[in-house]
Amino acid sequence: MKKPGCIIFDCDGVLVDSEVIGVKVLLDMASQYGVTMDLQEAVEEFSGIRLKEGIKMLQQKASSPFPEDFEQAFRARSYEIFKTEMRAVNGIKEVLDSLAIPFCVASSGPIEKMKLNLTITGLISYFEKGNRMFSGYEINSWKPDPGIFLHAAEVMGFSPAECVVIEDSKAGVIAAHRGGFRVLGYAKPFNGDELRKEGATVFYAMKELPSLLSLNDTEHL
Repeated sequence: MKKPGCIIFDCDGVLVDSEVIGVKVLLDMASQYGVTMDLQEAVEEFSGIRLKEGIKMLQQKASSPFPEDFEQAFRARSYEIFKTEMRAVNGIKEVLDSLAIPFCVASSGPIEKMKLNLTITGLISYFEKGNRMFSGYEINSWKPDPGIFLHAAEVMGFSPAECVVIEDSKAGVIAAHRGGFRVLGYAKPFNGDELRKEGATVFYAMKELPSLLSLNDTEHL
């Protein structure tokens, strides 16, 4: 792989281990309305998509309607749990410390969630200087639409061809490819083949990332 000019990280599942925590909360709340769904299945189904779409999928499985404030209640409850259970993805701090080229984060989640999770995990300092945090809610575009990645690249001053996107979800990989980006898929044991099928170069540990990005020792010290 040619060394990129800019790296665009997804947030949930790539920088912070938040997805399983959030899905657990979502399923617990939905169970009060007759929803039964396996946690692993839910993680796979909801990974990378907009929360409203995940709630819509759960509503279709429910025996009674969700209240109008279901999403707001989920946000409040999950944010409180994130404060005590959230962790940075293993090895990501070392990767960020090594980078000497521009990088940013682009997520389908709200900007306040992104800032909260990055603060809790001690990663906020890597992204808070300058405009390096991008949310789909700011431009009304959510993966698998490529809008958030295109927006991030434009603000950072690079073309899609000059960027590499780091994603962990099918929706995110599809979005990156639709936008003309190269994409590396940070895979879990259950979705490596799926990410590879969508065109991602798959890896399973953050320590592999510098070599996949073609950053030699003198370029990322």
